[in-house]
Amino acid sequence: MRLTAREVARGFRRAPLLSTLSVLTIAFSLFAFGLFGLVALNVSRALRGIEERVEIRAFIADGTPIEAVSTAMGDIGAFPEVAHVDLITPAQALERAHKELSEFGDIFDASVLPASLEIRLRPGSRDPETVKDVAERLQTFPFIDDVRYGEEWVQKLYRIRNVAGAAGLVLGISFAVVAVIIIGATIRMAVLARAREISIMRLVGATDGFVRRPFLIDGFLKGVIGGLFALSLTWFASSIGSPVPLQFFDRTTAVLGVLAGGVIGLLGSLLSVGRHLRHV
Repeated sequence: MRLTAREVARGFRRAPLLSTLSVLTIAFSLFAFGLFGLVALNVSRALRGIEERVEIRAFIADGTPIEAVSTAMGDIGAFPEVAHVDLITPAQALERAHKELSEFGDIFDASVLPASLEIRLRPGSRDPETVKDVAERLQTFPFIDDVRYGEEWVQKLYRIRNVAGAAGLVLGISFAVVAVIIIGATIRMAVLARAREISIMRLVGATDGFVRRPFLIDGFLKGVIGGLFALSLTWFASSIGSPVPLQFFDRTTAVLGVLAGGVIGLLGSLLSVGRHLRHV
């Protein structure tokens, strides 16, 4: 292990310019990946905040006994998709209307605003099909006059979330593949530069595993160093380059991102060394 570490250090000292260029190339590839990840994180956060506002409003017919409403609230609250149910009285509806639509305050009257049930759904139960299913079940209650939940708005929100998730997956994989190719190219140059040395090592009995190990550690270390540099650049860009405050990665995500850089470096080295050692 000590010999392997010495070989890795020697590789860095032998070609400092190439090693620095490799680390910087990896860093900027991961930096682009990190920027995209940061944007995806904040878009997902914003969509979750909007999704939390998805609710169903069931309007209650005039003259419905409060006992029937209370019983129905218990039944509706037992739905597996429902987080909680609130009763909005005509007076509360009037107060809310005055607050949210103050310019039309003179139009509203408690006598024309019906009582309603406000149903909030659990996370994971806010997709269009589930919301529609819950709304249809609410309409089976005899005292419910109308059910509204903004069907088109819910469908658009869900489509945006699906598109954002798919785009994130595709671009994330693309950046990772680019990073692997770049790391593989730098390791390939290192293998070719040490072709004579590797041939001598084989002549004296060195196994492929022994020859390969320094290159794998070299790729892993370059990936980690590049990941740390990319993380620093991403933090710097998010702190000064955004017109709105952005949520940065938490500690666990940041550590996993740096380790992912190391894994990408290891993978790039493994693919490159395995292919090019056969020709040395």
